[in-house]
Amino acid sequence: MSFIELKLDEKIATITLNRPKVNALNDQLIDELKAAFQGVQAEGNINAVILRGQGSFFSFGFDVPGFMAYQKDEFQNYVEKYSDLIKEIFMFPKPVIAALNGHTVAGGCVLALACDYRIMISGKAKIALNEMTFGSSLFSCVTEPLKYAVESKKAEQIIYSGKMYSAQEAFNLNLVDRIASEDEFDAVVLESAQDFAGKDIHAFASIKKMLKKEILNTIESYEMETISEFVDIWYSRSTRANLSKIEIRG
Repeated sequence: MSFIELKLDEKIATITLNRPKVNALNDQLIDELKAAFQGVQAEGNINAVILRGQGSFFSFGFDVPGFMAYQKDEFQNYVEKYSDLIKEIFMFPKPVIAALNGHTVAGGCVLALACDYRIMISGKAKIALNEMTFGSSLFSCVTEPLKYAVESKKAEQIIYSGKMYSAQEAFNLNLVDRIASEDEFDAVVLESAQDFAGKDIHAFASIKKMLKKEILNTIESYEMETISEFVDIWYSRSTRANLSKIEIRG
C-alpha cells in the first residue's frame, strides 16, 4: 500500500500524504516522499509543487508508537534519512508550497518548514513543535529552518513552550505565510502555486540556492552530532516513559 499520492496537472505537481488516520511519518512514507520529489524534479514541465495531507491532519509527525519497537541503531538510520529528506525539500530547485490542511505537529511541522511557502487552513487546525513537552530534543535540520522562517527569539518561544498554535497565532509568528478559510483553502493554495509556477524556474532555483545555501551549510556542520544526541535522549528512560503514553487517534 502506498502512502503518497502524486498528481501532475499542467505546471503543478501535488504530493499528498495519505497514511490514515493522521499521516504519521514512518520509513515507508519517507522513502515514498523522497521518490516523489525526485520524480517531480525530473519532470521538465513541472514548475511548482504542492505538498498537503489527506484528512484532518497535514501530519502528526513521527509514528511514535511504531518507532517504540525500533532498536536504537534502526531509529538512528530513520532519523538520518528523515533529515536528508528535509534538506532535499529545503533546497529543492522548484517552489514547494505546504498546504496545511489540518493539524501540523512535530516532525510534520518540520516538513512544512522545509517548504518555501506555508498556507494554513483556519478553524480548528493547530501547528506545533511540541517535542519538549514529551522530553524529546531536536536536531539541526529542525532548528535552522525554523530560525530561517521566524528568527531566533521566536524560535525559542515556539520550541520551549511546545504550544499548539492556531492559524492566526502561527501567522503572527511568521510560522505560516498565509491563512485561508476551509471554503477558500483549495483555491488559495492553487492560486499561490500558479503564481510560483509562472515565474522563471531557473532564476528561482538560482536565487533560492543563494538564500538557503548558507543555512544548509550550517545544518550539515553539526547535523550528525545533533542527531546522535537526539537519539540518545529519545532512548533515555524518562523520555521513553513519556513516548510510551502517546497514542495516535484520528
